[in-house]
Amino acid sequence: MTGKFVKFSLVLIALAMPVAIHAQGIVKGTSNGASDGNRDAGAVGAVVGGVVGGVVGGVDGFFGVDQRPHFRDYVIKEHRPSYTYRNGLRQGVILPADGLTYYDVPSEYGTNGAVYTVVNDHTVLVDPRTHRVLEILN
Repeated sequence: MTGKFVKFSLVLIALAMPVAIHAQGIVKGTSNGASDGNRDAGAVGAVVGGVVGGVVGGVDGFFGVDQRPHFRDYVIKEHRPSYTYRNGLRQGVILPADGLTYYDVPSEYGTNGAVYTVVNDHTVLVDPRTHRVLEILN
C-alpha cells in the first residue's frame, strides 16, 4: 500500500512542477510542506506535505499569506498614482512600456525581480522585461 501511495504522490508532484516554476508561492509551500511532513511522518510525510504545501502556496500566488497584507500596506504608504488602462486589465496582458511608472518590489517580498505598478486602482505585479501582468493583487 505504501508503494502505491508513493507512486501516486510522485505523479502529483510531476504534475505540479511546471506550475511551481512560475509561482513562488508554490515553491515556498512545497518546501515548507515537505519539511513539516518529513518532521511529522518521515519520507512519505515529506512527499505528501510537499504536494499539499505546493497547492496551498499556489493559491497565494507570488506572496505568502502573511506577506500579501504587508505588501498592500507598503503600496498604500508609497501612495503611487494610478494609471488608467482602458483595454481590460487581467493576468497576462502586456502593459505599455511608456506612460506608466514601474516600481521595484522590495527584496523582503522575494518576488525575484518583478516590479509593480498601480493600474485602475489595482496593484499589479509585472515582468520588467516584457511588461506582462503576472498578478493583480487587490
